[in-house]
Amino acid sequence: MKILSLKGEIEVLTGLHIGAGDDTMKIGGIDNPVIKDPNINEPYIPGSSLKGKMRSLLEWHLGLVGISNGDPFSGDNLEDIKFQNQEDRKWAETLLKIFGDKSGRSGITRASFGDCRLTEDSKELETSEAKYENMIDRKKGTAKNPRQTERVPAGVNFTYDIRIKVLDDEEHNEEEFKALIQKGLNLIENDYLGGNGSRGYGRVRFSNKDVWEEIKI
Repeated sequence: MKILSLKGEIEVLTGLHIGAGDDTMKIGGIDNPVIKDPNINEPYIPGSSLKGKMRSLLEWHLGLVGISNGDPFSGDNLEDIKFQNQEDRKWAETLLKIFGDKSGRSGITRASFGDCRLTEDSKELETSEAKYENMIDRKKGTAKNPRQTERVPAGVNFTYDIRIKVLDDEEHNEEEFKALIQKGLNLIENDYLGGNGSRGYGRVRFSNKDVWEEIKI
């Protein structure tokens, strides 16, 4: 087995919000905070958020959404979908190997996504901003229900580190693994990361999308 690592930076192009899951109302405080490392009080992007967004977009891209009742696509669904050709089926199987398959048919999950931390340069910047969000009363044309949403502002960068395991008997799949991860990064760039994407949040850009290195074991 060998392990490959893809490292680079995530540049925040528009305010990014990945929520902390804190539903406690604070008088005079932020209603909807971003997730932060509790030890150093710095925002970060959980690896699970990056992985989940990438998998979801790839399932849409590969036409796999809608046959698993809203759950992630799994090996149990392979026979439920009529693939146009073997190439389409191959990419569906590759996705299950990379991201995990709850049916267990695809073996161990090949990819791991590390938490994305602030770059050293970004630690010198403002890493938080408060943005007011309102609903519009359609009859009166006035704002109502204002609340503050915390965002990581544009210009802040995070590091990312994605690793994939290539088992001894599947070295022929290595390029497919790399290609699907890169496609996933491209899809995120053309969509958004985090919440409130329909309001313009979460536009990002990845560096080094094809610079893989082997980790010596």
